[in-house]
Amino acid sequence: MENARRKYLFSWDDTVGADMQLARPSLGPNTRVEVYRLFQFTLRDVLEQNYGTEMADTLFRDAGVIAGKAFFDKFLSDAKNVGELSNKIQESFNTFGIGIFRVEAAEPDQEHFIFTVDEDLDCSGLPDTSDVICVYDEGFIQGILEAFSGKNFNVKEVDCWCTGSRTCRFDARSSSPG
Repeated sequence: MENARRKYLFSWDDTVGADMQLARPSLGPNTRVEVYRLFQFTLRDVLEQNYGTEMADTLFRDAGVIAGKAFFDKFLSDAKNVGELSNKIQESFNTFGIGIFRVEAAEPDQEHFIFTVDEDLDCSGLPDTSDVICVYDEGFIQGILEAFSGKNFNVKEVDCWCTGSRTCRFDARSSSPG
């Protein structure tokens, strides 16, 4: 699809980073988790109905990658090393209410990490379904890692609130040739 024909080409400044003083002078930039989830899960429902679960997962993950790269550029790009990046992610996830981010295991030389997110914006408090559901988060973390490292990563959620784990755990591995 040509960019000239697209109606909504993502741009931080033109969408996410709109001037909140102008756009929402009384309400400001905050909203409730229920509203976020209302948008997310109704969109996901429509995507699944029209394209199937696998494609909906792919689309959510791909959107997460775009968002993660944009988030890195806006808030994390001055990180000089993996430790600094981890600290900045932890701080920003807390500041923005995304969740409580932790590094559970890190093998930087192997480009392998295990991250956890407690109180995850997408799923904490939802019923058990036996399915990991945070595919958008997989993409978001992937986008951050790729923007930081310049390498491709595969990120898979291996534990989720919805599988009874009460934390989301993500296995991240470089998929770039060593």
